[in-house]
Amino acid sequence: MNARHKQILRKFRLEISSQILVDGLVVQYLYQEGVLTQNQVEEIKSENTNQKKAMKLLDILPIRGPKSFEKFLESLEEFPWVREKLIWECMNQEMPENQAESWMYRVPEHILNSVPPDKQLNKLASKLGSEWESIVFELGLSSVDIYKCKVHYPHNVQSQIVEALVLWKRRCGKKATVHSLCEVLTAQDVDPAIVIAIFQ
Repeated sequence: MNARHKQILRKFRLEISSQILVDGLVVQYLYQEGVLTQNQVEEIKSENTNQKKAMKLLDILPIRGPKSFEKFLESLEEFPWVREKLIWECMNQEMPENQAESWMYRVPEHILNSVPPDKQLNKLASKLGSEWESIVFELGLSSVDIYKCKVHYPHNVQSQIVEALVLWKRRCGKKATVHSLCEVLTAQDVDPAIVIAIFQ
């Protein structure tokens, strides 16, 4: 899910969660389309109010891949007024400029085109918070990959992140450049100052 769609879901979070019932066709459709796993469906259904169920869904959607927003809109067949409002917001919100290009020039080109060493990935891991799962998901790791990283280091989030980033680097080889990493970090609203400090 791109940064613009995440921003829209944040903006209308309370409104969406108070106006839709997710424990029905919405969740079943998202499960059928592969946006939600069985565990995530159960996690949503375990919440004790309709609003909490909707909020749990809105917490999960941003880390479920690039098509999750589109599939969420499709799932709102019973709530057309909510769907229309979100579509209208998408169409009328100004397209953001390419934020990545506006600050990446401060990182030398030879570094942008290089594969980041583990030492830099470790520094980056120390700066990331709960958004790390959606970052590595956008880099191409699967839910299973993320789960394994968590199992290997159950009490150390930084080690989980490092393992995930190293796995991305190993799988992508020469394509795992600082530039491709920075693009994903920017889309996930990571502070550019953090990235520049690490990769400059």
